[in-house]
Amino acid sequence: MKFAVSRAGTTQITLHGGSDTTACNEATATLADTLESLAAEGPITDWEIEDADVYEHPTAPFDPYTIALEFTVTVTVEADDADEATEVGATAIDEALDTAGVDSVSYTSSPAASTA
Repeated sequence: MKFAVSRAGTTQITLHGGSDTTACNEATATLADTLESLAAEGPITDWEIEDADVYEHPTAPFDPYTIALEFTVTVTVEADDADEATEVGATAIDEALDTAGVDSVSYTSSPAASTA
């Protein structure tokens, strides 16, 4: 049986930006490009970036911003039941984000499975 497994989390991206707004926009675009490539390659079937906020402002004129981004990703897995799907889906999400180089991921929800 096919299940869609979703999980919400946060990550941080450090980059140089001209202002809070441009830094948040650039970080959002960077993460969106990464998630879109994962969706195109197959492991991620759906994704959404929910929010981007400045986590750490620059301490000097040319220091980078650190932006905290909230996101949700979904994978589709084959499993016998929802418990197995949750376990397999969580592993697939972890591996996809790790392979794509999405660092400092903290999950804000447990994986949730629903029939696809």
